[in-house]
Amino acid sequence: MRNFFLGLGVLAILANVAILVMIMAALDRRGQKTNMLLARIYTFKYLSAYKDVTRKENGKPGPLYDLWIFTIILAVVAALAGFLCP
Repeated sequence: MRNFFLGLGVLAILANVAILVMIMAALDRRGQKTNMLLARIYTFKYLSAYKDVTRKENGKPGPLYDLWIFTIILAVVAALAGFLCP
């Protein structure tokens, strides 16, 4: 059971990175420059910029924003469950 939860946590982190790349691509399409090499440093800057841009366009945050939040929560919960399982 421990390996299942830890594997789920790793998959959630990989999905989170992929979603961040998609957020950066969406910002690039909208004319905001992003830097792939510094993505992990500017993660929250890009996330809030994506949220603001999509909120101005549609009136609510884009789907990638919610998916990014979901994968972070899933990774934390899966990691905790993996470490606490006997």
